[in-house]
Amino acid sequence: MNITLDADKCCAAGQCVLIAPEVFDQRDEDGIVVLLDAAPPADQHDAVREAAAICPAAVIKVDE
Repeated sequence: MNITLDADKCCAAGQCVLIAPEVFDQRDEDGIVVLLDAAPPADQHDAVREAAAICPAAVIKVDE
């Protein structure tokens, strides 16, 4: 799994951080998503897929 983001389109909803906190974080100053691990371990894959699916701005891209 490889994850990419388009942080310029992030609306700072924070759903990804709630679902996969070991993979995503938010900048303190504006809440924009920060990618912590672009190639997370297998036990994080389901959470990453869910985070990508519910992201309201669709900024998370997952390549399997």
